[in-house]
Amino acid sequence: MPSEVSTSGADQVRRRTSEELERALAEAREQQAATAEILRVISSSPTDAQPVFETIARSGVSLCGALGCVVFVVDGDMIRVAATHGVRPGRVERFRRDYPVPLSAEIDTAQTIRHRRLFHLADIENNPNATATDIEHAQLGGYRTRLMVPMVRGDRTLGLIAVTREDPTPFPDQLVELLKTFADQAVIAIENTRLFEQAEEKNQALKKANVQLSEALDEQSATSEILRIISSSPTDPQPTFDAIAECATRLCDAVNSTRFSL
Repeated sequence: MPSEVSTSGADQVRRRTSEELERALAEAREQQAATAEILRVISSSPTDAQPVFETIARSGVSLCGALGCVVFVVDGDMIRVAATHGVRPGRVERFRRDYPVPLSAEIDTAQTIRHRRLFHLADIENNPNATATDIEHAQLGGYRTRLMVPMVRGDRTLGLIAVTREDPTPFPDQLVELLKTFADQAVIAIENTRLFEQAEEKNQALKKANVQLSEALDEQSATSEILRIISSSPTDPQPTFDAIAECATRLCDAVNSTRFSL
């Protein structure tokens, strides 16, 4: 009899272990798929961060089984809403009204970014730590639990990812850790896009400088040509007039030029 109980217990342990491994594998696959999607978006529009923000918001919902997800980013000394997914229209409208806000503001998003700390508030309507604003926003958004994870790069915080759920219980620890890992990967995606944007700006500036240099060289060449003709035929103005017409056509990329004299 004891051996049968022992065998049954071992089977239960193996079954739980197998279920945990399957769950971990499923989460890893979801995270890998989300990361792959972000990389695909970056490759398709490397100089536009907006599709990346929107992909992060969608992935935040799918990864955490969340009701909604909002991506906040830091622009200078301001915080703005970069993307939302699964968020009720009334809450989106409130975001449009309230944001952007100064990074120094005494609100939960700004404090989470400034202090680089996790924000996790469950059963908001009955939570003694919830403020009147927390309760108002939760009722407006139709959620009862909110989790915010900052996106940190070195000594800078680039923004945060906020997810919500209808269940009053906290997000499970594994989902909190999963969102932290995803936030780290989102930082890399955002930084890559920023580097692409900077490189594109430098390329455009270089192209502009090359055009200006080419125009300056053309003008210098035209001036030298006119001076050369003047010196070679000081008593005959016609070659000079012809040279001026030719240079004007070339410099202005014109079809032809005509000189009228009095």
